[in-house]
Amino acid sequence: MKRLVAYTVIASALLLGACGKNLNQSPKYGLNAEAVYSDADNYIKVLAKLYSGMSMTGNQGPAGQADIAGIDEGFSAYVRVLWNMQELPTDEAICGWNDPGIPDLNKSQWNADNVWVKGMYYRIFYQITLCNEFIWQSRDEKLNDRGFSAAQVANIVTMRNEARFLRALAYYHAMDLFGNVPFVTEEDRVGAFNPEQIMRADLFKYIEDELKAIENDLTPASSVDYGRASRSAAHALMAKMYLNAEVYTGSPRYSDCATYCEKIINTNNFQLDDVYQDLFLADNHTSPEIIFPIVYDGLYAQTWGGTTFMICSTLGGSMVAADYGVNGKWAGNRATKPFIEKFADSTEDSRWMFYTAGQQMDITSMSTFTQGYPNPKYKNKTKDGLNGSNNATSAHVDVDFPMFRLADVFLMYAEAKYRTGDEATALTYMNYIRERAYGNSNYNYTSLVLNDFIDERARELNWECTRRTDLIRFDLFTSPFYVWPFKGGVDVGAGVEAKYELYPIPTSDIVLNPNLQQNPGF
Repeated sequence: MKRLVAYTVIASALLLGACGKNLNQSPKYGLNAEAVYSDADNYIKVLAKLYSGMSMTGNQGPAGQADIAGIDEGFSAYVRVLWNMQELPTDEAICGWNDPGIPDLNKSQWNADNVWVKGMYYRIFYQITLCNEFIWQSRDEKLNDRGFSAAQVANIVTMRNEARFLRALAYYHAMDLFGNVPFVTEEDRVGAFNPEQIMRADLFKYIEDELKAIENDLTPASSVDYGRASRSAAHALMAKMYLNAEVYTGSPRYSDCATYCEKIINTNNFQLDDVYQDLFLADNHTSPEIIFPIVYDGLYAQTWGGTTFMICSTLGGSMVAADYGVNGKWAGNRATKPFIEKFADSTEDSRWMFYTAGQQMDITSMSTFTQGYPNPKYKNKTKDGLNGSNNATSAHVDVDFPMFRLADVFLMYAEAKYRTGDEATALTYMNYIRERAYGNSNYNYTSLVLNDFIDERARELNWECTRRTDLIRFDLFTSPFYVWPFKGGVDVGAGVEAKYELYPIPTSDIVLNPNLQQNPGF
């Protein structure tokens, strides 16, 4: 069992998750909160709940005792919904399901009542609520009053910094996806009040300040337990923010992006995995490349979201589920022709993993699975070809989701250096990625143009929840000059209104909180 997952099982006995539609609600505890936090041994168990909120949907697993009420539990899995938000409205993926809200994501025609938009929004703010309570209960005066030893206090303070990182990560996704959002911290205690709305640029500054405040107090990557946030995880998040700072604030921060990439690179704690596919297998927790994973376990952290969804939703047609270490073919997600065509040298590029037997590249019907190429990048098999731990049923998988990994850092660094005039360094780091992909230097870049960066990111980071953000940064997401099947609701693709560069705040929150103003156009 992966180390952190062991605590997640215990945490369910302490926390009975619940979330309403307002941020001024705290998690509901099976025990009195004061009783829980008066025992120093419980902090790691509650912290595990904060981490498991990124992977699981409730306390029972794979379903039951849902964290979030009012929507289907499966629609609230953090990584599943993030994947839908970041991939389905882009050229990288299209889903054949007619589930409520899915066709609208494919077409970039969602509204404020879309169930997936709601699921993402409420999952983010559920996470923030949990983190706020943990941070409040672990502040210095509380720890002093509870009579903990110096060693216990030091350990809890480390956990408090991890909770601050997890809150910053959730707020980052809120900023990226929704723009101006309701805002609360641990200082805003539970009660009858409506949270104020924070502007996107101000939220950027808040997240930046939070991460700078904790970065040197987080555990170095060389000694952190797998699955927990390290100093390098905070640096990776800061680099991502700075790479897209012009979108969020109106001012570019590419030099800062390069600086924080260098902080990760210079630790020498991470290396590119020798084999690209190994990053997405059931034993990818052994990879030297992953900086911060979302942890899954087929026996002890079961969910219908996460990487179970990412594998099973990709299987259909003539594909054999057992070949991928699972027992189900959900026949949903495929890749589109414009994306597939970015792999001009498919026989050489190891990142080409598309399934072509019985499939056609062109898509004229969203619901026809055999149109488009499935992309079975994630696989519940180990490097030795064995199934994941849940071999009895193969219903749930062990594959961890790499939220941050070194190849992304290299690509961010390359783009940031290029945009600040250092093409030589950009070439070096782009070619590290190319050489791993091709196994040699035959396909290395000799010069660069700006679009090389977004195309290389598409190939390297495909189906890793980066594509929408990248397309927006390159002014391609809503553009009529770059289209893909069913963009704008047209089978050949069309430009869409600029408003779709943000998701709307759910109508239910707008109605309940008079302090919130809806994003323009919704």
